Amino acid sequence: MAFFDLDAVLFDLDGVLTPTADVHMRAWRVMFTEYFTRHAISPPYEDADYFAYVDGKPRYDGVRSALASRSVVLPDGKPTDLPGTETVCGLGNTKNAAFDQVLRQDGVVAYPGSVVLLDALAARGTAVAVVSSSRNAPAVLAAAGLADRFSVVVDGSVAISQGLPGKPSPDTFSYAARQLGVPDGRAVVVEDAVSGVEAGRAGGFGLVVGVDRGAGAAVLLAAGADIVVQDLAELVGL
Repeated sequence: MAFFDLDAVLFDLDGVLTPTADVHMRAWRVMFTEYFTRHAISPPYEDADYFAYVDGKPRYDGVRSALASRSVVLPDGKPTDLPGTETVCGLGNTKNAAFDQVLRQDGVVAYPGSVVLLDALAARGTAVAVVSSSRNAPAVLAAAGLADRFSVVVDGSVAISQGLPGKPSPDTFSYAARQLGVPDGRAVVVEDAVSGVEAGRAGGFGLVVGVDRGAGAAVLLAAGADIVVQDLAELVGL
């Protein structure tokens, strides 16, 4: 089905609309490198681990997955655990503190091609939403000057409040489509993460677009993407 034939577009945020995936990747690298080094865990953490175990997932799920890849099990702890606490939540909060610091210092600018696509969708009156596992989504949208473009933002906090499982479950995307009044089969999912593409395919959405920001086109296609682009402006001509 053609991209512009559908009624709504559900965008992931980090790595799709804004280059904040790079900030997330850096924050994860700092946290895991320090923790793995301190506890002599091998092999060392690499950026490939981000794409394999962390990208697109709720924060604490990403911690568990990366630790499990090294046969490390920690107590979950509580979401209120302070950064530095050696629990799943504590490590996740350590990563988030690093992310917040970089966002405050450096800010973020939306991908130009993503803005081109958003402008084209607005001109057509196509409904849009952001669906992100991150609880930082509203702050990132505001920093990038995109907040007024989205009346529906389903982030990590919304997922928790609504009891929605995170990606690769399709539930957060389906919830966003319902908020827009559009059936799943009439909505497009746009994702750069394998877990997000898998969610789009599992939910039976009308089209799943993979954005290759490092995961690899072949990997995204294997996960269920119908098409893969490197920049969202490529979709304007479809």
